[in-house]
Amino acid sequence: MPDLPATQYAIQFTGKDEVFLNTAKPVDAIGPTQILLQVEACGICFSDTKLLHAFADHPRKSAVVSGLSADELAQVPSYRPGAEPTVPGHEPVARVVAVGDQVTHYQVGERVLVQADWRHLPTAASNGAFGYNFEGALQEYVVVDERIVVHEGEEFMLRVSDAPTAAQVALVEPWSTVEASYSRAERNTLAAGGRLLVVADAGVTPSGLEPLLAAARPGSIEVAGADPAAVDPQAVAIGLHQVEPGLGDILYFGSDAATVERLSALLGARSLLCVVLGGATLDRLVNLDVGRVHYDFTRYIGTTGSDPAEAYAHIPAKGEIRAGDSVAIIGAAGPMGLMHTVRTVSLGLPGVTVDAADVNDERLAHLAAVVEPTAAERGAPFRVVNSTVTPLEPGYGYVTCLVPVPALLSQAVDLAGEGAIVNAFAGFAAGTLAELDLQGIIERHVFLIGTSGSEMTDMRTLLTKLETGALDTAISLDAVCGMAGFSDAIDAVNNRTSGGKIMVYPGLHDLGFVRLYELAEKLPEVAAAMNDGRWTKSAEAALLATADPR
Repeated sequence: MPDLPATQYAIQFTGKDEVFLNTAKPVDAIGPTQILLQVEACGICFSDTKLLHAFADHPRKSAVVSGLSADELAQVPSYRPGAEPTVPGHEPVARVVAVGDQVTHYQVGERVLVQADWRHLPTAASNGAFGYNFEGALQEYVVVDERIVVHEGEEFMLRVSDAPTAAQVALVEPWSTVEASYSRAERNTLAAGGRLLVVADAGVTPSGLEPLLAAARPGSIEVAGADPAAVDPQAVAIGLHQVEPGLGDILYFGSDAATVERLSALLGARSLLCVVLGGATLDRLVNLDVGRVHYDFTRYIGTTGSDPAEAYAHIPAKGEIRAGDSVAIIGAAGPMGLMHTVRTVSLGLPGVTVDAADVNDERLAHLAAVVEPTAAERGAPFRVVNSTVTPLEPGYGYVTCLVPVPALLSQAVDLAGEGAIVNAFAGFAAGTLAELDLQGIIERHVFLIGTSGSEMTDMRTLLTKLETGALDTAISLDAVCGMAGFSDAIDAVNNRTSGGKIMVYPGLHDLGFVRLYELAEKLPEVAAAMNDGRWTKSAEAALLATADPR
């Protein structure tokens, strides 16, 4: 066991909108299955502000319900569910400094990148996560348990070489969530073994189910408002009021917006609601829970005809940008918007054009300065648009919405052309309703997607790009700070005044919030080590060597 301090500096969320800089938080002792990490750096995410605002009500702050027993969870000192104070920070790079005697996968001295989304530890409404119901990396030291970070042979801490900067490695996590929003496979069949509900308006007979049932057989079929025999020999009749939530698929043969809204509440995770209009028209816009599109991967499809298979046939294999797509990015000048924009112009796909829209000219100018060299190199037509001055016109093939404002997602749907994909990347809280033109979605075969977090494959993809030089994740770095600067940093994220990501170095107790463009004035020795305004290994070393950077 190395010589470790008894206490440390840590950022703690202690209640809704309550932030505490603890200058004497104990460094936890480790048990036999545990690993002590010394944090090099950790990025701040807009998701941290959602945890701050919701605190105990956040679905990832609630108690773990399976995966580890209550006794096992009690052995993990960093487990802080419910109203217990927690340490945020889920975008870290750290060094292993101590391991318990039963730890077999990790060794002292290894540099690691933590995958924060622990889906094998479900909570009542989500899953366990590093930086939520388990303490995160906005502290100098943090304990993780090997029974959590290794699950069924898969490791949730990736080893990283010493070559990249800490900032570059920590930025792999947010970049991987961007990657995941495009790479996640979409289902274009009924959920095999799942629950199917068929609902019909009065006088409407469901039809066209045979191909869907032949391609993927549900575990159960319930029918409301129609004769079950017209659907399938194994179907059973049920009153709509009797249906339990958690359905895999709902086929609604009708056109009543209120019924669509009622049915949407019955969807389970990774589910589909298909509206079969049969020539009718929805009577109004539909209020849909777009938070569940983001967190639960719920999807809404439909057809103007009578064949539900036609709606499933229009589901894309994944949410990737395609050759020839005209792309609109709403909220492009923010930290995540910059990443989406850089990724899009870097694809090198023929015919792809990019309109990066925001409402702040200063941030748009920063975005243009960062993105234009890459766009020119890859031959991707690119422009920045202040949408309050130059409104976007409908007809885009791909629209990404990065601002969690329901009206802007509604606008994104209206901007989508025939066969378009709308990527609701903005982290809408579960329960957030947006009034959407579902009729237009159905008529134009628009597909609305949303994702949350990333998979290990996404992180490995990004880490490989970083370590091979294919991508410099620090292109999205906008500011640095130590513990003293966290309050200003989280305010910048919350108020959307930062044009890129903010990196916290927990070992720098007194470093305030410094934008990169301010380094020449405030920390000239750090600015001198940068390369044409870009973060470098030398710049980071100069920063860490600064005794009193404020």
